[in-house]
Amino acid sequence: MHTTRRALLTGAGATLAATAGCLGSVTGSGGSSDTDCDLSARPTVESLPTPALGPEDASVTVMAFEDFSCPHCQTYHLEEFPAIERDLVGGDVRYEHHDLPIPVSQQWSWAAAGAARAVQDSTDDETFFAYAKSLFENQGSYSMSLVESLANDVGADGCDVRAAAANDRYRPVLEADRQRGLDIGVQGTPTVFVNGREVNPTFDAVRSAVEGAQS
Repeated sequence: MHTTRRALLTGAGATLAATAGCLGSVTGSGGSSDTDCDLSARPTVESLPTPALGPEDASVTVMAFEDFSCPHCQTYHLEEFPAIERDLVGGDVRYEHHDLPIPVSQQWSWAAAGAARAVQDSTDDETFFAYAKSLFENQGSYSMSLVESLANDVGADGCDVRAAAANDRYRPVLEADRQRGLDIGVQGTPTVFVNGREVNPTFDAVRSAVEGAQS
């Protein structure tokens, strides 16, 4: 379920080197010939709140680090996360999504995450999670036209989201989130923490850890 990556520290920076799983690249068109959108560059966004569900003052926080091009993240997000959201989030449990582009795909690990952050920035966190679900459902078929149409489907401005993905508008936000993960020892995706303790990325493991933290 978990894609192993070793963190290689080089000076003040850090990169992730592939060791197993989630290998190769996801392909897709980045062209603009299939749209009437204005894709001109706009100012980059330097910071954005973490996409989250549940109360800000929750006593238990679940943090999940994901790469939108990682097949194991797709499995986690579509098969494990729905039960976590339905049965655990709320009350005294908060759930946070964090981006950690390994990157599995040099283009889409960044572009899909940037598109999702554009949706968050222009709508709200609930819409971000709806869009993230749509992205994972279409993993392997990413294209700029898909990014645009899925954004329209959730009520966001598809052209704005497409432009953000094409121009790396949210790259500083993603890089900061990625570094946050490296700093706390994330070595692969998906990686899940409950109150700072890493647990297996499964509903049963998260539930057990949440119940332990509540007791």
